[in-house]
Amino acid sequence: MKKSIHILMAAVLAASAVVSGCAGKSGAKGEEDKPLVVAMELTYPPFETKDEKGNPTGVSVDFMKAFGESIGREVRIENTAWDGLIPSLQTGKADMVMSSMTITEERAKTVDFSDAYANAMLAVLTNKDSGITSVEDLNQPGMKVAVKTGSTGYIYANSNLSNAEIIALPDESACVTEVAQGKADGFIYDQLTIYRNWQENIDTTAAVFIPFQDVDKWGIAVQKGNTELLDQLNTFIKEYTENGGFDELTEKYLSKEKEAFGELGFKWFFDLS
Repeated sequence: MKKSIHILMAAVLAASAVVSGCAGKSGAKGEEDKPLVVAMELTYPPFETKDEKGNPTGVSVDFMKAFGESIGREVRIENTAWDGLIPSLQTGKADMVMSSMTITEERAKTVDFSDAYANAMLAVLTNKDSGITSVEDLNQPGMKVAVKTGSTGYIYANSNLSNAEIIALPDESACVTEVAQGKADGFIYDQLTIYRNWQENIDTTAAVFIPFQDVDKWGIAVQKGNTELLDQLNTFIKEYTENGGFDELTEKYLSKEKEAFGELGFKWFFDLS
């Protein structure tokens, strides 16, 4: 009887060892086997948005897929509200943020940024009947200025338009609606977005493109101290640019805008020379 029990226990222990060994092998995945989680706010076409089936698409999505292929890692896009993008890095829910984000000193205190991949200058979308011809025209009592919460336009307006009423809204479309309906006198955002929204609301809006701020740079954010991923990113940005990757994205998503920028005498979005 004792002999039978010993044999049974040995069999159980052997089976346990096999199960443990299998579990150990499946659980010991390296970083290269894990999906690269990229947080984006998918409300900003043609950079970060969704297709008709609800799948992520746009300039940033294509870029990230190409980056994932270059380092041999699957990319998973996480749709994240703007004010949750940096916290997603800080809490480890995301490995990277690529969401048309301007590199600023304040943000760089909590995340590390890649080399810049795009230029962005501010412009103003105005109501067609407002008579606004410069950003200074907005800095008057009674003027209402719409801005997207946390954006560079939001920071600019709060720092420079102290006489106006600042209306902070959660997304770009809400700001455009305020202007188109005459509830706000202007909406401050980057030139490319202002141009696109002006063209989509040509009967109710006008645009002020005179540059009134130094050029901003867009970058990709990673967790503070993640130098390995940052180095991979910077190497890829350089190679992608030299190999015409951004030219292909421009042709696919922004060909009309590039033509318009040329006519207006603006430096192109991806021209960092």
